Amino acid sequence: MSKQSKKESSVLKPLLRYVRPYRQLLVISLIFAVITVSATLYAPILVGDAIDIIVTKGNVDFEGVAKILFKLGIVIGAAGLAQWLMTLCTNKVSYCTVRDLRNDAFSNLQKLPLSYIDRCKQGDMISRLVSDIENVSDGLLMGFTQLFTGIVTIFGTLIFMLTINVKITLVVVFITPLSLFVARFISRNTFRLFRRQTEARGELTALVDEMIGSGKAVKAFSYEEEAEERFEKLNQDLRHVWVRAVFFSSLTNPCTRFINGLVYSFVGIIGAFTAIGGAFTVGQLSCFLTYANQYTKPFNEISGVITELQSALAAARRALDVIEEKPEAPDPEDAVLLNGTDGSLRAEKVFFSYSPDVPLIESFSLDVKPGQHIAIVGPTGCGKTTFINLLMRFYDVTDGVISLGEVPINSCTRSSLRSQYGMVLQETWLKTGTIRENLSYGKPDATLEEITAAAKSAHCHSFIKRLPQGYDTVITNEGGSLSQGQKQLLCIARIMLSLPPVLILDEATSSIDTRTEILIQQTFAEMMKGRTSFIIAHRLSTIREADSIIVMDSGHIVEQGTHKELLSANGFYSKLYNSQFEV
Repeated sequence: MSKQSKKESSVLKPLLRYVRPYRQLLVISLIFAVITVSATLYAPILVGDAIDIIVTKGNVDFEGVAKILFKLGIVIGAAGLAQWLMTLCTNKVSYCTVRDLRNDAFSNLQKLPLSYIDRCKQGDMISRLVSDIENVSDGLLMGFTQLFTGIVTIFGTLIFMLTINVKITLVVVFITPLSLFVARFISRNTFRLFRRQTEARGELTALVDEMIGSGKAVKAFSYEEEAEERFEKLNQDLRHVWVRAVFFSSLTNPCTRFINGLVYSFVGIIGAFTAIGGAFTVGQLSCFLTYANQYTKPFNEISGVITELQSALAAARRALDVIEEKPEAPDPEDAVLLNGTDGSLRAEKVFFSYSPDVPLIESFSLDVKPGQHIAIVGPTGCGKTTFINLLMRFYDVTDGVISLGEVPINSCTRSSLRSQYGMVLQETWLKTGTIRENLSYGKPDATLEEITAAAKSAHCHSFIKRLPQGYDTVITNEGGSLSQGQKQLLCIARIMLSLPPVLILDEATSSIDTRTEILIQQTFAEMMKGRTSFIIAHRLSTIREADSIIVMDSGHIVEQGTHKELLSANGFYSKLYNSQFEV
């Protein structure tokens, strides 16, 4: 088996597994295909009979012609009805298959580790789940419909032609398959080109998604021309590979039609001499020519199906890559279900790096008592947010152990572990829905009174009431007309509603004005009473009251102590703190 055939087989086999549950519908559609083709092939016989009884002037059996026309009407009607039912079945198979494929792709996407999501372009992933799977639908739909009728037509016309004249039938049979060899030769290049086309389209979609999502930054930095240049380059790449793919795929039909035209010419010439010799009638010759045309037509259609399937298989490969991607390691069967924790946390000689070649956190150890407020500071890239990702098990440690309430977090179920944390990040996250739905995201059964109380605590109740529908106002995942500070307040209110045992505040007040920040800090102080809290802040003036400040640099703890202790030590923290006041 060639390398190209192996690639196609690696896509076709898993794709057929999605078709298998609907094989009964395929059998039914095949039966309707047989009925359609049988009725279509019977029509030329009726036409030939009609020609034979009106072949001479003044010698026409009008009654016989009327009967034949009546039969012809019934046959054509039966063929049309059977074809409609066949199309109905194939449509259902195609759409259900694509639905299952898209569901599995999206379902596995939810199970993939965050490391996979981080390294994938958002637009490219959207392209895989939407447009690529849509291409699979188009390919399957065309494949089922034309493949069934094409195969049945070939065998059906072959049988009918053999009953009329064996010698001319053999001429047709030996010459026509040449078109398949030509189609196969051409299609070898199309899979690779269509695969590259789908990849180029994914890159273009990713760029468009990035530019739309960063519209303000693009305008602010006058990046329009550079964006257009990047778009133009990707668009040209897509055009180049698309033209080549279409060129090769477009060669198939003309080449096969040329060969089929030769077949039709040979049949016409040989059949004419045979009719002159009296071997069969003019009506039979007309019937045979019709069969010869119908026999060659499926070869054109099948070659077109092959081309369309090349595109569908290339698109299916990208969707199957998501489905076949190894999901996040499942929770062990004996995983502990955390129903609560005292908030104590211990990290023992933890090692972690995003890339094996670039070490980040090395031999990190930490011991946090219940209810302590721990501030984590350090220069950008020192590992502050990475440590938080390890606490939440967005990533698993390479070596070492992190324990929450004396229970190693690797032995806990992820959902129960994450339910113990409440996170407010510098980057806000909202979903498309009402304000109420966004606030109750972590506590779906919360009452309106509880939601309102949390909003008041986060000092966002006043601006929510000014919105058109108050708490029932629908916002988008980008926040709509809300300011960055208002979106941040909503995220803070969400945590205040659920009040988990451990709080993680990563620059939680970075987008809030000073006056509101003072109020929020007071609320945080009240909320953090009795709760273990991790506070990441660049403005060191906001964490002076922390029970302990951890100073990180290059993945290591370089200093640890209270604000006063660290200042008096005149070390790394002192330099960081004083640098904020230097002019």
